Amino acid sequence: QVQLVESGGGLVQPGGSLRLSCAAYGSMFSLYAMNWYRQAPGKQRELAAGITSSGRTNYADSVKGRFTISRDNAQKTVYLQMNSLKPEDTAVYYCNADRPLVGRSFWGQGTQVTVSS
Repeated sequence: QVQLVESGGGLVQPGGSLRLSCAAYGSMFSLYAMNWYRQAPGKQRELAAGITSSGRTNYADSVKGRFTISRDNAQKTVYLQMNSLKPEDTAVYYCNADRPLVGRSFWGQGTQVTVSS
C-alpha cells in the first residue's frame, strides 16, 4: 500500500511558476513509476508528466519545455516544476504511483492549480 500526499498548488499569474510535491508513504517507492496527471473542469484526466523507476521521463506535448518531473527516492518524493504557466494549465493535479506488472496503482487526493490574472 502506498499513500500519496500532494502539495504546492495554488493561484499563479500567467507566466509564473509553481512546484508541486508528492510525498509517498509506504514501501518500495523506488520500484514505482511516478506520474502527474491533471484534470481540468469538464475534461478527462490526462497524463502531464511521468518518470520511470530508472529515471526516464516523458511529457505531454502541451507541457514539454515548460514542466520538469523529478524524483528523490531517498525522500520518497516526486516533484513537478512548472514554469511559464498558462491559463490552460489550470486543473487539479494528481500524483500517481504505478507498477503495472504487479497490478498496483495508487492516487493522491489532488491539488488545485489555477493560472489566472
